[in-house]
Amino acid sequence: MSDATANRVGTPARAADSADSADFAGLAARAARLDAEDGLGKLRERFALPEDLVYLDGNSLGALPAAVPGAVDDVIRRQWGELLIRSWDESGWWTAPERIGDLLAPLVGAAAGQVTVGDSTSVNLFKALVGAARLAAPGRTRMLVDAATFPTDGYIAASAARMTGLEVVPVEPGEVLGALGDDTAVVLLNHVDYRSGRLHDLPALTAAVHAAGALVVWDLCHSAGALPVGLDAHGVDLAVGCTYKYLNGGPGAPAYLYVAARHQDAFDSPLPGWNSHAEPFAMTPEYVPARGAARARVGTPDILSMLALEAALGVWEGVRIEEVRAKSLALTDFFLECVAAYVPAGKVEAVTPREHGERGSQVSLRCANAREVMAELIARGVVGDFRAPDVLRFGFTPLYVGFADAERAARTLGHIFG
Repeated sequence: MSDATANRVGTPARAADSADSADFAGLAARAARLDAEDGLGKLRERFALPEDLVYLDGNSLGALPAAVPGAVDDVIRRQWGELLIRSWDESGWWTAPERIGDLLAPLVGAAAGQVTVGDSTSVNLFKALVGAARLAAPGRTRMLVDAATFPTDGYIAASAARMTGLEVVPVEPGEVLGALGDDTAVVLLNHVDYRSGRLHDLPALTAAVHAAGALVVWDLCHSAGALPVGLDAHGVDLAVGCTYKYLNGGPGAPAYLYVAARHQDAFDSPLPGWNSHAEPFAMTPEYVPARGAARARVGTPDILSMLALEAALGVWEGVRIEEVRAKSLALTDFFLECVAAYVPAGKVEAVTPREHGERGSQVSLRCANAREVMAELIARGVVGDFRAPDVLRFGFTPLYVGFADAERAARTLGHIFG
């Protein structure tokens, strides 16, 4: 999030109280037209959202899919309340981690049998990093870690490195190529930077890591459900991600771990549990890992949140991720245009890159008193979030965010600064 990546917004913008009102009316009219032409616009009906709320925080917590309350009620009242322990078999509780993993897999570009749902992102990242280190060629000593990563990823990487005898080397994603060497064992990268919304080049970076003889682990928390990922197509080794952001799985929803099929037989999880045993109910003292993605499991699945996620993933029926990406770029382009029109010159800077190939599905703006500005936006019905010290984040979830939402958010921001 350096100054070099920041783009001045509002030049040559005019203050909202002095701009031509016809221009503003034109933006509102264009938003209405774009919404009318939007093939994904009807999908908002699949969510339970207040009518008068502009919700631009799906990159922190996705909206509630309308089908989830009924599904969870059935899990609690019938599956748990009536069937009781029979539901492990009769309601498919036991197979849920891999079944839901297969539902999620197309959204990250993975074939069936490579994604397991369960545990938190942090736990899955620990499994992935230690497992990758154990898969790496002997004699390699370094673990390269995205220097701007979410703090927990850094903490987990440091612990995984201590366990496997590797040295953690922080590196900016743009400097990975120069940092790779024959001593590199594992590289941990974020597909989209959580502060700036910058999209990193997964295909090129994965290819470079492999050319150096190392393995790569990708964190997909801020990209899965917002843009194509292509794990299989680009030969990714392992990946992790949460499901409560663009995948709308709910607060604390279980995360997922992708282990490429070619690595599964040799994947050695640092957290072997009875659920990942080849014969879990044999209760033998010796651990024998299950085959396939199931060997990434640990303990008993968290069924209530797991099945809420399964219901939430129903919103993706008939939706192509490429269409979602196209709308995401159109929304963020339009939002930046509206910000430039409505916000007085020099009040905000865009931290998110303008280039489509470098932008995720959020727009981050730097401004003075950002915490107070975001609080005022929320009070006026526009919900985004704040990241210290001076960043406003606006996450655009194309399944339920429209162009009128983008226009209103920018106009409200202009009013606050005007």
